[in-house]
Amino acid sequence: MQELGPFRVNSDGKTLQTNKYSWNYAANVLFLESPTGVGFSYSNKTSNYDNYGDRRTATDNYVFLRNWLERFAEYKNYDFYIAGESYAGHYVPQLAHTILHHNNRPNSSFFINLEGILIGNAVINDETDNRGTWDFLASHAIISDKAAHAVSKLCDFSEVASSSTDDDDVNNECKAASNEIEQDIGSISIDNIYAPQCQDSNLTSLPKPPSKVADSCIEYYVDAYMNRVEVQEALHANVTKLSHDWGLCRDVIITKWNDTPSTVLPLLKEFLNHSLRVWVFRYLLFNSDLV
Repeated sequence: MQELGPFRVNSDGKTLQTNKYSWNYAANVLFLESPTGVGFSYSNKTSNYDNYGDRRTATDNYVFLRNWLERFAEYKNYDFYIAGESYAGHYVPQLAHTILHHNNRPNSSFFINLEGILIGNAVINDETDNRGTWDFLASHAIISDKAAHAVSKLCDFSEVASSSTDDDDVNNECKAASNEIEQDIGSISIDNIYAPQCQDSNLTSLPKPPSKVADSCIEYYVDAYMNRVEVQEALHANVTKLSHDWGLCRDVIITKWNDTPSTVLPLLKEFLNHSLRVWVFRYLLFNSDLV
């Protein structure tokens, strides 16, 4: 609803406009809410909400995809690509790995024609992801060179992390440098450092006129739209009458995450060795469109 889907929500939170940059102009696109509890997705077992993690998410996503392809069998033989952004740098490779595992099982009666994966702004490798972020922020004068050097030197985001060290002084210095960076970037969007923050999240009585400039308040329009009763009824969503509103993020998922590897690079290397197409890209939002 904010990026690559067929529609964008207008500033009134009630109406839609066509997104001329939608990916579905070039392909059939299936959007999956994952993991369980995101958006309108839910489980009828409360214990599932205590077992979040990468492995569980990959398994659930595979079960969903297999059931969907069995129900809509006309898509079974199509070339299939998996795409995602941010933490989907974990979800996408792990789902691809799960698909390949089941495809290669002896006497497997079900095959998904996986051709490749696409991951944008992806969480791939903790250590280099963080170093790259600090370098970017420092080179754009958003954080000080001193803070970037300190956090790079003192904070270890490799598999053997700094939290395991007994040196309290090092840990405290790392936290101090990290806190300084958090304060420096608190008033900007690190996804679009040249764009203004949303100054007025209130809905408008009438939709704003179309503009080439990205609207930094669009998440508030989407939030209002997805929580409209008539929208949920039209989507056949929230049929269980969830105890919470639809929201962009659910903090309960983050606080109960059980497993996450520090890197998915071994999976990407495995895919390349097996001729699976892999596209890792970075996109920046400037004054107008996706680049």
